Amino acid sequence: MLVAVLAATGTHWSLLQSVAWTRMLAANLRTDSFTAAVQKTFDGNHPCALCKAIAKGKSAESKKEFTAPLQKFEFPPVHKVIMLVGPLNFQLIPMADISADLLTHQPPTPPPRRRLT
Repeated sequence: MLVAVLAATGTHWSLLQSVAWTRMLAANLRTDSFTAAVQKTFDGNHPCALCKAIAKGKSAESKKEFTAPLQKFEFPPVHKVIMLVGPLNFQLIPMADISADLLTHQPPTPPPRRRLT
């Protein structure tokens, strides 16, 4: 279920991009200093093959999303007369406050026991 939700929201592209950046950073650290490798990895001017494939997949997926035209559903108007009628014998009965009534009585002491015979 989690994988389906992540795929439906496009999170798989973010995960793949993280993998690509990690691989690029590792490759750049072999030849450059740490700050230069980080800058070269994240500046966007030196994409790797995986970054290019991810960008291509994202753009292809976003184009597919909007190809289906939205349909507007129209329902014909319904001519019905609605009439609300109250009951003939209506009486308002007050609610009893049971919880306050229970607080005034103390439980029997000692508790009643049941005989086993």
